Amino acid sequence: MPEGPSLVIAKEEMAPFIGKKVIAVSGNTKTDKDRIFNKKLLDIKTWGKHLLFCFDGFTIRIHFLMFGKYLVNAKREGDPRLSMEFKNGEINLYTCSVKFIEEPLDEIYEWSADVLSDAWDPKAAKTKLKAVPDMMVTDALLDQTIFAGVGNIIKNEVLYRIKVHPKTKVGALPTKQLNALIKEARNYSFDFLEWKKEYTLRKHWLAHTKKTCSRDGDKIVKEYLGKTQRRTFFCNTCQVLYE
Repeated sequence: MPEGPSLVIAKEEMAPFIGKKVIAVSGNTKTDKDRIFNKKLLDIKTWGKHLLFCFDGFTIRIHFLMFGKYLVNAKREGDPRLSMEFKNGEINLYTCSVKFIEEPLDEIYEWSADVLSDAWDPKAAKTKLKAVPDMMVTDALLDQTIFAGVGNIIKNEVLYRIKVHPKTKVGALPTKQLNALIKEARNYSFDFLEWKKEYTLRKHWLAHTKKTCSRDGDKIVKEYLGKTQRRTFFCNTCQVLYE
């Protein structure tokens, strides 16, 4: 599943189409895609893992699910879920969810929850975390209402950075570690964004998919944890289980 930084990169790649009219539309989505024909793309926004194409009076929300892809000025085998053609190129979206949003986006999205947004509010994140003391931190980091844009890679790397065991309950975190969790969720997301643009992201992983801890040489454990049972990589030696 693409994480928030990957959506920011997609938005940047698609920026040349802002202000352009859709001259052709196709795809196997069951939504009323023909409504966007001959409409001008006014803006492209992101919120967490949502890619938002803004038109006059409505927005198309794209969620790439687990295996979604996008291509700009290129195609792959198989029908896209949605394809939009402009005079200066095309956007092709595959294996994704397509939904029309009729309401103003400010009524739908809490921009301050997006870890990559200028509107990000760490105090609000802290308030939300304190309201769920029995939630494991591995679930808290993936909760899009708290950390919109954080995905499994960011989750694993943040917990490794701050030396917190993923099975720790939010309410058991010392204040220092709680603050570190919030700070590093944003910091690592920006690092992810930079490394993704450089095509060096994997080289910087310290826990995700690793076998050995670079700090103490012990085994990196892989377990499927939390409500979503996502792959979690961690070191039982240096990542503290607070109780």
